[in-house]
Amino acid sequence: MLDPRLCRSFLAVAETRSFTAAARRLGVGQPTVSQHVRRLEADAGGLLFARDTHAVDLTARGQAMLGFAQTIVDTEDRAARHFRGAQVRGRVRFGVSEDFALGELPEILRRLRESHPLVDVELHVELSDVLARRIADGRLDLVLGKRRPGAPGPGRLLRREPLVWIGSAATELTPGQPVPLVQYPMPSVTRQLAVETLERAGLEWRAACQTSSLTGLRAAAAAGLGITVHARSLVPSDLVELPAELGLPDPGDVDFILLSRDGGEGPVAALAEFVVARIGSVASSFEG
Repeated sequence: MLDPRLCRSFLAVAETRSFTAAARRLGVGQPTVSQHVRRLEADAGGLLFARDTHAVDLTARGQAMLGFAQTIVDTEDRAARHFRGAQVRGRVRFGVSEDFALGELPEILRRLRESHPLVDVELHVELSDVLARRIADGRLDLVLGKRRPGAPGPGRLLRREPLVWIGSAATELTPGQPVPLVQYPMPSVTRQLAVETLERAGLEWRAACQTSSLTGLRAAAAAGLGITVHARSLVPSDLVELPAELGLPDPGDVDFILLSRDGGEGPVAALAEFVVARIGSVASSFEG
């Protein structure tokens, strides 16, 4: 029987195509991941990865190992959930910024329900800064939100990814005219970053539409009222990333963070585990 620990390291490298990113995802050192892969290669009787200075690719033997390793890891996870999941119960006051609520959240909650059916969720959808204040005041247990890159404050960095300008596919900007923005009210992180980006570039802007909901933002942008910045992985399906030909300055990056009032066991830790697995698992896609 293949060791599940070795299989987890192998799968992390296979998914990220990077020993460094795999180690970061697993919370171990890179030498540990390399050792695990070598041991699994010894069990498999040959190389699982073809490595050079630029890329890590699966060999034919590695491709064959994928299914077996995933089955072993899934079996171990199902067994752990079966014997542990029913013991976790309680209510979690969970705060989520709206772009996550319409993107990643359904899968997170589905996995939580499958593994911990006795955990109830009280969901709060708001701007990230508002949620951060609420958890600091004790009104929330867990928050998934956004923050300026490198900004001080509590919480765990899940990933950093690029912001992009988005709007309707028919978006056109008139040279010399203020850039029309569709934006959340203050203290929206993305609003602040959009405005600062334009002002640093010496571009005038105007608030073409302000809305407190992502639904309103999408409707206004899709109608051509204006443009906004958004995390690249969370761009709504009815909007597009605007082309460089429009001459808009690079809006930079945004951090996805997790704030928690409970670092131990229980329902908060159970939900946090699934948030980290879902949001942090794609971090390598945005590493330069």
